[in-house]
Amino acid sequence: MGPQLGLTDVLARQSEDERERALRALLMHPLLLGGSEEYALVRRHVDYLREWLARESGWRLHLERGFARLYKIPANTGDATRGLPGFDRERYALLCLVCSVLERGETQITLRRLGEQLLDVAADPQLRERGFDFTLQAHHHRRALVQVCRFLLSCGVLARVVGDEETYVERSGDVLYDVNRRVLATLPASPRGASLIATTMAEHRLGLEHVLAALVEEYVPDTTEGRRTALRHRLSRQLLDDPVLYHDELTEEERQYLASQRGPMAARLAAAAGLVAELRLEGLALVDEHGELSDRQLPAVGTVAHVTLLLAEHLAEAARAQPERLHSLHELAAYLRTAADRYGRYWRKEARAPGAEVELTAEALECLEALNLVCKVQGSVRARPALMRYAVREARSREVAAV
Repeated sequence: MGPQLGLTDVLARQSEDERERALRALLMHPLLLGGSEEYALVRRHVDYLREWLARESGWRLHLERGFARLYKIPANTGDATRGLPGFDRERYALLCLVCSVLERGETQITLRRLGEQLLDVAADPQLRERGFDFTLQAHHHRRALVQVCRFLLSCGVLARVVGDEETYVERSGDVLYDVNRRVLATLPASPRGASLIATTMAEHRLGLEHVLAALVEEYVPDTTEGRRTALRHRLSRQLLDDPVLYHDELTEEERQYLASQRGPMAARLAAAAGLVAELRLEGLALVDEHGELSDRQLPAVGTVAHVTLLLAEHLAEAARAQPERLHSLHELAAYLRTAADRYGRYWRKEARAPGAEVELTAEALECLEALNLVCKVQGSVRARPALMRYAVREARSREVAAV
């Protein structure tokens, strides 16, 4: 019985480890393509994952041969820091239009043909009225189209058969793609289709914030248990998606729920995803000690990362003396100008140029805001409590090129 019991324990721990790795993979890559070890783990433990995700977050897991799709509904649709790197309003609009062209097209398409069909769709008067102007004559428009296609390549919607996107940008070549419509159909993650709210949007001329809220609106039973479940899902989604949750950002109903449930909730989420729960007076966080579950790394490598850490320490030190202190952008840029005299030798050349501190300040604050470490108040910046964990050690020279 002894050896058998030991083997049972080993198998149980192995299963728990595999479930944790599968869940972390889905959190990092909600559209997980086949052929990887992580995808195999998701297939192996799909029943557990579906049940856990449905219970804790209300997220739905869809599995097919070749890919797994976690439909993550965000807890906060008003967070402007979310988004694909390098994507602006134009590129998001372009992404939607490209997907509409691919959905109606053949199973193979060239980049040149895609661009031609895109011009027909982009000529819609309603798009023009909203300031969307797309023409393949402009180099930056062709570059934007290529950026969208490369994103779809990373998702598995497109598969390059032959060609190079750079030759298309320079008008010297073309690219042939295979189109995977099964993966394409899984890209929209909202529980309601855009067509269902199009009429209401047109009648009431809803703004973007209301449109996003309408897209992710879910049915909540008008019962005590239904409302509690919706609260749990909303808070769990925020904890799994964001680095930290502050009590002062919650509604009174959410704060009352957390008053008795934050310990058990944090423990369940942390145990399943391999995270460390931190319960503080100001709120709670699920910390990933491996640094894998965030698309923003701090500390990290490079000039902007170093500048961000310097600014984080500066703001944290000031907040220890005056927690509610506000800092102007001009003040923070001036601090980085001074910091350049001391640390500039570690930075890339252009970052040391006079005036570069303004752009560096904007980039650093964008990262800190995305991590919910600072907040902007009427054009100024204030440190958030979680920022206090950051400090800078004395820099040590390494034989690497500045980046």
